[in-house]
Amino acid sequence: MDGMTTSSRAALQRILYTLSILSTAVPLGAQPWRPDLGDGRYRNPIIFADYSDPDVLRVGDDFYMTASSFGHVPGLPILHSRDLVNWTLVGHAIQHLPADSAGPQHGNAVWAPSLRFHDGWFLVYYGDPDRGIYVVRARDVRGPWEAPRLVRAAKGWIDPAPFWDDDGQAYLVHAFARSRAGIKHRLHVSRLSADGLTLLGSDSLVFMDSTRHPTMEGPKLYKRDGWYYVFAPAGGVPTGWQTVLRARTPFGPYEDRIVMAQGPTPVNGPHQGGWVHLASGEDWFVHFQDRGAYGRIVHLQPMTWKDGWPVIGEDPDGDGTGQPVLVHRKPDVGRTYASAAPATSDEFSARTLGLQWQWQANPEPGWHSLDAHPGALRLFARPLAGVSLWSAGNLLLQKLPAPTFTATTRLVPHGAGTFGLTVFGLDDAYLAVRRADAGWEVVHALGHDLDRGSAAETIDARAPVRAGPVWLRVQVDSVARDSARCTFAYSTDGARFTPLGAPSMAREGKWVGAKVGLFAVGADTAAYVDADWFRVR
Repeated sequence: MDGMTTSSRAALQRILYTLSILSTAVPLGAQPWRPDLGDGRYRNPIIFADYSDPDVLRVGDDFYMTASSFGHVPGLPILHSRDLVNWTLVGHAIQHLPADSAGPQHGNAVWAPSLRFHDGWFLVYYGDPDRGIYVVRARDVRGPWEAPRLVRAAKGWIDPAPFWDDDGQAYLVHAFARSRAGIKHRLHVSRLSADGLTLLGSDSLVFMDSTRHPTMEGPKLYKRDGWYYVFAPAGGVPTGWQTVLRARTPFGPYEDRIVMAQGPTPVNGPHQGGWVHLASGEDWFVHFQDRGAYGRIVHLQPMTWKDGWPVIGEDPDGDGTGQPVLVHRKPDVGRTYASAAPATSDEFSARTLGLQWQWQANPEPGWHSLDAHPGALRLFARPLAGVSLWSAGNLLLQKLPAPTFTATTRLVPHGAGTFGLTVFGLDDAYLAVRRADAGWEVVHALGHDLDRGSAAETIDARAPVRAGPVWLRVQVDSVARDSARCTFAYSTDGARFTPLGAPSMAREGKWVGAKVGLFAVGADTAAYVDADWFRVR
């Protein structure tokens, strides 16, 4: 692209990005998003799903990633890869939020984690903006994990990352949430006990520049060639950039440089992530991009060093500030691995739910069963605590997995409840089967501004159905860059589907993307629905 104008380069970048999304055929039944192009290259994003604030770790030939989970349970997802491109979900580090966490905690609880391996322990640190800094740890990354341990009680402390130095000294860097602490552009460092479980001494300000780097957050502390580096995004999630700080001691003084920005690419942000060094000597950076209703999706960037500073992505003009790559050579890990992606479909034939599922609150024993009807998921109706699904902790949801996909389920309802398929966020839409005066019916409903807590979903269409199984489907289409249009349909034979209700636009939740999944609500807690399967294509 030498000799091209900035506007021409930007236009070409957007065309190439769109072609990269459309050009890779996905066989029927496969995962709806594949980053591995099969020819030694990959396309971004490497995960087209809402794994916000990712951090990455290499242990031997294995790579692990975690991400924010906020109020969803289980929390702190653990993903695994052998090549940084193809990822699978292998577990969660949190099975229950602290005991005083009752009901849905939209946008609260588990913020911006960091994942480390030290002294035989896998450790994940995270900030709860209302409670303080927590750590969970395990000998095996797949669990079991110890219960969250409070490292420091503090309101507004977020985005913690530990660092163990060559001399055995340990440190913790963190940021602040303006909504709780009143500040959003300061980074602090504290001394940390050798086992990583206790903060020592006072907390020290190490960087603040509200003019050049407003809303600085997500810091990660590293060391290279005698320099201490703090990687920290600034400028805010939708339109910010990646900053790196450099000093000769963990407490500074730090100098700063912007090492990656959007440039002419369509990758806005680009925001918070982690650096990983490969056995081959290569360096790579994992980060997220905010895509509205789809959430904060995960990108992988090559990283090089120039004059003691990292350059993330490609740097066509050589000024030291990189820009995101859209298609690139895969990392050199010594061999090629099979294409993989986090799970989406679930046949409900195992003794446990698939790892892709999360509840909206700490689960209760009476919400579901995989034993009552072997081979099916039984969801029991529970009364709403408020007027809409926003108040329901027993929503069983997963992330939107691609720009375009369909999700279909086969339901057999029993009793006086409302049982359905929803795309859920600050707005929601659902298709549900329920008992009516004259028999059974399928209803389509829409809700808006659910976080205000004052409005229920409104039914805009209904159709009678006979007793027995009902198939529900939602087709999600990317009609604009960050917009997801949802079209619902139902069937009574599993072959012919009839659209019901007007198409609607998905909307993100509180700090998360929209989610898709199942629910069972109603005053009669003996009512239930059996879901034979949930298939995403």
